[in-house]
Amino acid sequence: MNKHHESTGPSDEQQITLRGPAELADALPYLMGFHPNDSVVMVALHGGRGRFGGRLRLGIPQSAHEWPSVAEQLAECLIKGSERRGGRPDAIVVFLCQDPAEGETGNQTMERLRPLAQRLRTACGALDVPVLEALCISGNRFWSYVCPDARCCPAEGNALAMPGTSVMAAAATYAGIQVRGSLREMEARLAPLPSAAAQEQQRALDAAGAALVPKLLDEESRRKVGGTTLELARRLMERLGRAPAATPSLSDLNDDRLISHEEAAAVILGLQDRETRDRAAEWMEGPEAESALRLWRALARRCVAPYEEHAAAPLTLAGWVSWSTGDEPAARVALGLALRLDPGYTFAQLLHEACNQGLDPETLRRCLRGERGTRTVRRGGGTGRVAGARSVRSARSVRAQAAGRRRTRPGAARPGTASGRRGVGQQRAQSRRGTRTGR
Repeated sequence: MNKHHESTGPSDEQQITLRGPAELADALPYLMGFHPNDSVVMVALHGGRGRFGGRLRLGIPQSAHEWPSVAEQLAECLIKGSERRGGRPDAIVVFLCQDPAEGETGNQTMERLRPLAQRLRTACGALDVPVLEALCISGNRFWSYVCPDARCCPAEGNALAMPGTSVMAAAATYAGIQVRGSLREMEARLAPLPSAAAQEQQRALDAAGAALVPKLLDEESRRKVGGTTLELARRLMERLGRAPAATPSLSDLNDDRLISHEEAAAVILGLQDRETRDRAAEWMEGPEAESALRLWRALARRCVAPYEEHAAAPLTLAGWVSWSTGDEPAARVALGLALRLDPGYTFAQLLHEACNQGLDPETLRRCLRGERGTRTVRRGGGTGRVAGARSVRSARSVRAQAAGRRRTRPGAARPGTASGRRGVGQQRAQSRRGTRTGR
């Protein structure tokens, strides 16, 4: 379950009139940029005509015991966040999206989630914002928890419209809006390699860890490792950039073939150092951004067991480049995955929140450009970590533009997951897992 909510602010998109639950259900993937699965989605409505405002997504908590507190936090988050952006919602639309479990029908899924829908309606009502509609989408059908009329909302639900046949689909096509597929499909592009290839990658990570961990523990050799890591990453980016463009799935396969297990392991381990990671974040715009994004995705796929948490660094970089280049849905997916792996990963936390607040990434881009230009000066005696510290501070300044404080994040970190970066001397089977020296 993704415990880190995602939201977007109001937009100036083409005005479209949606009538009834069927058109609302069809509009959901266009509002989010993908088909959400296993998700609670809440959309703020403003004005008498119900203009769409902030949007919030959260993975549905597996335990029903969490639903009351999660509902209260989600309602507060969306309403207070909308107020900070300039307008209190006049109403809210709720979507519960979950495919039937094995042996379960869509109707049974809808009934199982009904208490969550009621909790969300009650929580919003307690803040004086009514829920105009609450829909369950399951098994390519939808149900309304609000409409009592069986003529339009029968007990067996209604089939979703065929893709591309609705007024929303036509308007989205005209406006150039694309739906990426499902959230599950977007996450799959960043998931570890299948088991057959994972064994070779694990051996390469073991070997790289044995060679690099001692060097990362020493300040002088750590800097050398950082320089070597960035040089190798640059060569890999150039290699990927020369590869012909292809569909996303074929492009991922080609990228995986172009990077050896040993090369991937060396860069993954090197990126666990904060300063190295922040210097890599400077590949955020222009021609190098696309090849950098492909590299970070490929490296996230190489973080196989037991190195899954090492993916937090490349996932955060993938989220940052996506956000910097205007792809907010992909940014939120990558940053959400980074936080799922390591809820205490500070850089991902700050970027995720800033992206969700609808802020302009140019503030952070200016900071990184400045650091690139003054790096030689900053490298004076004993300043080896200034780059990482300033990048984190600049990300905090981006966040502070909208909120001035961290928004409440629904749910707590999973039991057994660290809430902070572990010390480099802590025993964590480092011969296999490597070390991470910053956030």
